[in-house]
Amino acid sequence: MRVHHLNCGSLRLLGTPLVCHVLLIETDADGLVLVDTGFGLADIANPARLGPARWLIRPALVEAETARRQVGALGFAASDVRHVVLTHFDLDHAGGLADFPEAAVHLTAAEARGAVHAPSLQERQRYRSAQWAHGPRLVEHPADGEPWNGFTAREILPGVALVPLPGHTRGHAAVAVDNGRLLHAGDAFFHRGTLDGSASPWQVRLNERGVAFDAALVRDNHARLAELHQLGTSSVFCAHDPVQFARLSGSADPA
Repeated sequence: MRVHHLNCGSLRLLGTPLVCHVLLIETDADGLVLVDTGFGLADIANPARLGPARWLIRPALVEAETARRQVGALGFAASDVRHVVLTHFDLDHAGGLADFPEAAVHLTAAEARGAVHAPSLQERQRYRSAQWAHGPRLVEHPADGEPWNGFTAREILPGVALVPLPGHTRGHAAVAVDNGRLLHAGDAFFHRGTLDGSASPWQVRLNERGVAFDAALVRDNHARLAELHQLGTSSVFCAHDPVQFARLSGSADPA
């Protein structure tokens, strides 16, 4: 197993630079696996499909940053990506789905219900259904699983597990890679200060509260993820912290 750390969407939230941290996993038996997709080629061709949120997060929308182009730059074809594992369906995580139409898309059943099958009024306003209008093959996973470091984890591919962390969205999940050596926490938190107690930018804190589906669950996730970070058994990182991304990226990270 070999893990590449990709930035698939540079953002500027009220003047604060952020990234869209995506994982590309080379597996022995299951081809390539993406964890999230960032923005896609269709988002760049038609930014209006991102809705009004684009004026807040101000994505750079650079074609070379898309997962499709970065996969190609590494010498792979789009068809080599056989699986996409989504932390959740927000526009800066699911925009590249259409660039990998043959891939199975794994997510929690709760997230699929909130975004696709039976969204509430709030969720219909939040999600951008144009990003999955091509009809991807969804593989929906229940929230149960095996106990893991104070969480519940369900292995969905060899060495890759969904860790349900609802709060940011109805069915948000983290993704544990290489048997938990890496934990991509998605948007369960937004800044490394959640883990180490350092100060977080006010813009990030304001946005995190404003978009939370359940703020109480978000706070509970923060506490549990900070405890996991202190254990030191997993490298815990979120989707948008540029410092965490810089620490983990730069070259392939061999397991």
